[in-house]
Amino acid sequence: MKVSTKGRYALRLMLDIALYEKEKPVRLKEVAKRQELPVKYMENIVSVFVKAGFLKSVRGPQGGYQLTKAPGEYTVGAILRLTEGNMSPVDCLETEENPCQRSDQCVTLKIWKELDAAIKSVIDRYTLEDLLDWQKEQGDEYYI
Repeated sequence: MKVSTKGRYALRLMLDIALYEKEKPVRLKEVAKRQELPVKYMENIVSVFVKAGFLKSVRGPQGGYQLTKAPGEYTVGAILRLTEGNMSPVDCLETEENPCQRSDQCVTLKIWKELDAAIKSVIDRYTLEDLLDWQKEQGDEYYI
């Protein structure tokens, strides 16, 4: 399993909005400038979050984007799943029922299940609130 650029940028976007939305809705141009990311790429990611109800769009001269819930309600796993899809390390674990015809004989399945559980235990344990706390410990500049 490898998190793509889209997944990493999505985390940066959500963290940036969580950091700066207290004053007013956050504009994508501001996020893109602070994060040194292309605005067009951010637009694609933000549309996924708006459709999923993770962000809301505020129109007008003071418009931008805001979180729809508290930062502690967004897990890293939920953010990554929206942009990356299923986070399972192998295809046979992507659904509740294993579709592999060899699963009852597969000696490596135990490894894949353990790896899957380990990934989920990390990405579903941490939230945007945790990232905000870590950010406060480090200071103003942050990198993902």
